[in-house]
Amino acid sequence: MRDTRESRLLLVLLIAIAFALITVDIRGGEESPVDGARQAAATVFGPVENGVSAAVDPVGNAIGAVRDSGDRHDRIAALEHENATLKTKLGSDDRNASKVRQLDTMLKSAGAGQYGIKAAEVIAIGAAQGFSWTITIDAGAADGLTRDMTVLNGEGLVGRVTTVGPNTATVLLANDPDFTVGTRLEKTDELGFATGQGSRPLSVQFLNGKAEVKKGDRLVTFGSSKDKPFVPGVPVGQVVRVDPSGGDLTRTVYVEPFVGFTKLDIVGIVVQAPREDPRDMVLPKQPRKPAKPKPTPTVTVTVQPNGDLVDGSGKVVGNINEKPDASASAGASGSPDPAAGDAANEQE
Repeated sequence: MRDTRESRLLLVLLIAIAFALITVDIRGGEESPVDGARQAAATVFGPVENGVSAAVDPVGNAIGAVRDSGDRHDRIAALEHENATLKTKLGSDDRNASKVRQLDTMLKSAGAGQYGIKAAEVIAIGAAQGFSWTITIDAGAADGLTRDMTVLNGEGLVGRVTTVGPNTATVLLANDPDFTVGTRLEKTDELGFATGQGSRPLSVQFLNGKAEVKKGDRLVTFGSSKDKPFVPGVPVGQVVRVDPSGGDLTRTVYVEPFVGFTKLDIVGIVVQAPREDPRDMVLPKQPRKPAKPKPTPTVTVTVQPNGDLVDGSGKVVGNINEKPDASASAGASGSPDPAAGDAANEQE
């Protein structure tokens, strides 16, 4: 449509008519003259509006759902991240607490034996070195480690260093079949050699075939020349079985190691040996045995034919025919009870 003077006039006229109708409709209220026309329009265009709304609403809802799902996904992701962080923190706290306990126990043992140690953490187990019982630790030549150094923890002997790298080292564990260490029996000082048997107890052969050994006896390392590969006094284990000697020159016993080789974490490498043999100082104190109950004294009484009760020394302590003394119940003075006398008089 061309923009002419007539078209502009027509537009102004239509706008004026529209305002006039609106004014009449508002003033008329429920009895508005255009109410019929509005109802007719609603009847015609209502179904169309509902159809359009039904078609458009799911699209709008879907768009809103996608928008909200993005927000929900972000919130869920944030919560999952926070949860994982808390779990990691809790796990880290527990692990750190365990390491602190292990380190504290190891330092106390090292202090008791006067060992100079370098603490290290286990970073790998035997699979990296073949089928032998070995571990890899995060300390090496840069930390002053050399071959044939004793390795221990707070429980006892762990093994010895076999290979040293710049920052790591390999330790052969005491339960490896190729591992042998000289041992000394607590208190009696009987000497022997302990050999690893994997997951089974250590096999210890005592040099003295008649050595008196019993279950529960404990062993420590005897020590090596120049303290390599073993320093003296490190706890090895406790006897769990003793084989009969059978007249052999040596005697075999089986010892459960103090160290749990499947759960190693913090270990100490002895970089300085003690000046003197600590002997049994590093072994934990034996728990006190419960005191035996004192026997209750018993007295044997024999009944004689006349009814006398005679104890073991021949002393008469009573008679089964004796009756309770009535006067004793009356009073300590032995005088009759006045009330009892009155009762007797009344009966007479």
